[in-house]
Formats: sequence, structure tokens, C-alpha cells
Amino acid sequence: MTGLAATKARPSSRQAQSGGPPGDAAALVRRAIVPVFLIAAWQTAAASGVIDVRLFSSPVRTASRLVELTVDGTLPGNLLISVCRAALGLGLGVATALLLGVAAGLWTLGEELIDSTVQMVRTVPVFALTSVFVVWFGFGELPKILLIAMACFFPVYLNVYAGVRGVDRGLIEMAGAMGKTQWQVIRHVLLPGAMPQTLVGLRFSFSISVLALVIAETLNATSGLGYLLMTAQQYVDTDTIFACVIVYCLLGIAVDVLVRSLERRFLVWRASFGGR
Repeated sequence: MTGLAATKARPSSRQAQSGGPPGDAAALVRRAIVPVFLIAAWQTAAASGVIDVRLFSSPVRTASRLVELTVDGTLPGNLLISVCRAALGLGLGVATALLLGVAAGLWTLGEELIDSTVQMVRTVPVFALTSVFVVWFGFGELPKILLIAMACFFPVYLNVYAGVRGVDRGLIEMAGAMGKTQWQVIRHVLLPGAMPQTLVGLRFSFSISVLALVIAETLNATSGLGYLLMTAQQYVDTDTIFACVIVYCLLGIAVDVLVRSLERRFLVWRASFGGR
């Protein structure tokens, strides 16, 4: 067997550590230990009267409320609206960040025109602009989507810019010596080299999109998880409040799993340290 064939046949470090499906199952169990412990402690405290369920609810009451909201269609409808808002804002922010980050990273002129302005704007707290967005764009969907887009923009831009600038100059010079065009160098050297850092930015932005969604849906929303949460707050409906919080947590887990899947898909060529 040749060295190349042996390399292909050898399992990745992550696969070797996980030991295949049994290892994956064991890792899943270990990841669930802390959440299960916290939920059990919460339920025990609620059942024993240590905490007031009227203020803190309980896992059983929260789960029951989740089922009720799902069965009557309230949760699915509002969840779909929230996911659409987050997806639109995330898509707009990430697309803009990719374009500007690559331009600023590739060309000195792009850096001079783009980077200094972005560095100034990113010091402004995004969520402090909610009132300004309402004045400019009203109470419709546009300010909500733009707020999410702006929050998601900066992590991707900063990581794309750093990723492009961090590519080994020797690889670029080697590609030029091999007669590659500028576009081929960008496509086959710079962009793959910047991919690990870009995915780090995406991971941050996916998480921030959920946080920005919560803030955006306080802008006079009449639908969505934020609207459901604010309505429950007005009526001191802690069961619904905790149900919405749980849904937000599940959204965060879902986007993290999605980004991890993207990393496995696009970084299959990179042998990285997977922990001991």
C-alpha cells in the first residue's frame, strides 16, 4: 500500500478518538450529563418548594406548556416567523461580510477604503441602534432584519479579513510561479486558506443571530418568539417565558450543530488537533 493510500485508509483523529458510532454515542451521553443534572436539580427544587414555581416555573410545567403551544399551533407559527427573520438577517450580514472581508484582505486599496470604516462602526453597540432603526425604517420587518444583519456582519468580516491576510505568502508565490492566474490563486489558495477562520466567524455569527433576534423582536413585533415572550411577560406567565427560553436554547444548539457540520464538510482536508 502506498503512502497516499495509507493516508486515505487511516481514519481521522476525530474518528479514531470517537471509535465510530459507539464513541459518538458515548460522547453524546457525556455532553448531556450537565444539562440533565441541571434540569433534575431544577425539578427537585421546584417539587420541594425551595423555589416558587409561580416565579421560576419547573421543567414539568415548562414541558407541558411547550406541548400546549405546539399542539394549538402558536409555537410553530411564531417559530417559523422568527427563523425566517434570523435567516434573512444572517444571510444579508454574512454575504456582505464575505464580500467586504475578501476585498479588504486581498487588496491594499480595499483595506484603505473598507477596513478603517468598519473598525470605527463596530465600536458602536449594535443594540443601541434599535431606536435609530425604528426612526429610519419604521416598525416593519426591515429594521428587524437589518439589526440582525448588522450584528452578524462584524464577526464574519473580521475573521475573513484575518484569514485572507494569514495565508502563507510562500503558497501564493508558488502558485504564481506555476503560472496560475490571479483568480486561480484566489480560488485555490487564498479562499481555502482563509476557510478555517471564516468558519470561526460564521460560528460566532450564527450564535449572535439568535441573540439579535431576541432584541429585534422587541421592536413592536406582532409575531415571532420575541412577541410571544413579551406577551407572556406582561401577564407574568412564567411557564410560557421559560418555554420560549428553552426554544431559544434549542435554536442555539441547532445553529452550532449546523456550523460543525459545515466545518466537517469544508475542512475535511485539514488535520487538526481534536482534543485528548
